[in-house]
Amino acid sequence: MDPFFETRALTMRYGAAEVLSSVSLSFPRAEMVSLTGPNGAGKSTLLGIMAHLRRGFSGECLFRGKPVSSWARAEFARRVAFVPQALRIDFPFTAEQVVLMGRTPYAGGLFETPQDWTAVERALLLTDTAAFRHRDFRSLSGGERQRVVLASALAQDPEALLLDEPTSFLDLEHQLSIYRLLRRLVDDQHILVIAVTHDLNLAATFSHRVLALKHGRLLADAAPCDALSAQRIREIFAVDAEWVHRADGRPWITFSS
Repeated sequence: MDPFFETRALTMRYGAAEVLSSVSLSFPRAEMVSLTGPNGAGKSTLLGIMAHLRRGFSGECLFRGKPVSSWARAEFARRVAFVPQALRIDFPFTAEQVVLMGRTPYAGGLFETPQDWTAVERALLLTDTAAFRHRDFRSLSGGERQRVVLASALAQDPEALLLDEPTSFLDLEHQLSIYRLLRRLVDDQHILVIAVTHDLNLAATFSHRVLALKHGRLLADAAPCDALSAQRIREIFAVDAEWVHRADGRPWITFSS
């Protein structure tokens, strides 16, 4: 079966600095993937290329067997949604209006369709944001904004969802609820989810697969227990760690003091 998303020898430089070095990856349609690594490892750059937001790279990035650069913007946006680490909006849009912006790739006239509003309602409920739908987006906390931006991406009804640190501003309750939601989307709706994260336990708990980058190079691409072994964590993050088993039998990563 052909890969759903694929990169081949993907390399990116900013001036003399090489931020991605010959990264080759293949993704099936329904998979939960965590992308981790130290700051400056190239994670956001890789995600940006896959989201058709960065140019100037060498190698190939393919979606459904076709270079991302060959896709019409609107058609690509109907299929692939990107959630940035932070979104700044300077105008007085409500949270609901921001979610409705996710329907822009489907726009065919001046007015929203019933399908648009159905998608918006569903996205608001999934992300637990309906309660503040009429509030000014700028007045929301960082965590509330992040959930609204995720709702906007879900309103696109994407086949692939690319997220850059989706829980960085969220409290523990909403971190877990977002990751449970992402895993549900994979299991029930068979979409591809790739999420950048620094939380190795979230990655280990919810992912089918973990990718680890360091200095632009792919150092791990495996199931969580292999990609995040004590040896790998030491190699990637320069810290000592070990897997332990909690009372419920689930593995957990602990770190030396």
